[in-house]
Amino acid sequence: MPGSEIQQITTFLAAFARRKAARTVDFPGGFAALDDAFPLSYGNNYAVVDAAVDPEALPALADEVLGHLPYRLLTVLDDGAGKACAGPLLRAGYAHRVYLVMLHGGPVPAGGGAQEVDLDALRVPLARRWRDFLPDAGEEVIRQLVDRRETCRRGADTVRFIGARTPDGEVASWADLYLDPATGTAQIEDLVTSELHLGRGYADAVLAAALRRAADSHCATRFLTADAADWPRHWYERRGFSVIGRCHGFERT
Repeated sequence: MPGSEIQQITTFLAAFARRKAARTVDFPGGFAALDDAFPLSYGNNYAVVDAAVDPEALPALADEVLGHLPYRLLTVLDDGAGKACAGPLLRAGYAHRVYLVMLHGGPVPAGGGAQEVDLDALRVPLARRWRDFLPDAGEEVIRQLVDRRETCRRGADTVRFIGARTPDGEVASWADLYLDPATGTAQIEDLVTSELHLGRGYADAVLAAALRRAADSHCATRFLTADAADWPRHWYERRGFSVIGRCHGFERT
């Protein structure tokens, strides 16, 4: 049932954030997931709301646990709570984005064409892609965004970096795969293709390999999250994913 799968997924997401963090700070309704080794990485320093919270109190709670940072980033895992928190956070100067929880329900592909890669193989293409996304970012920002990938290994029982290579051996497309066989849960995260290699099927190869590895690890709940306002959601829909829920992101810089 979609309701039980959403609960399974949100529990996984909250647990992953806690495990990945170098330290956590609890507050009523959630926690801050922090890593002082990567202060410039939003994805390593943010707040997660995973329980009942007072929406009106949330801006002040965020200031309390994230006050040492020059920005505020919050993830609200429950759709209803996210909608309730939107008003107070928007009034406090936050921008709001909706993320779709998408569950794979199609046939599992055979999975050929991409393999597990290590972080060293990803460093050059990953840094290049971040420079495409953030052309004004300094070298220290890029370094942290590349090196932070290693912290993902703490987040789940099994973490794999999946990559598809060009004939010359360069990693052209890549994604993370987080596996929790005990609960049958698998998340595919950060599927990215190098600007030099778009439109050549490399992302399809990575996605197929990730889905196959998840199925082979007895993970029947295979999911990802996608920005509700961006085009990849439709790309995923054509590949067997459907929307079963929503979570919410709030950012203030």
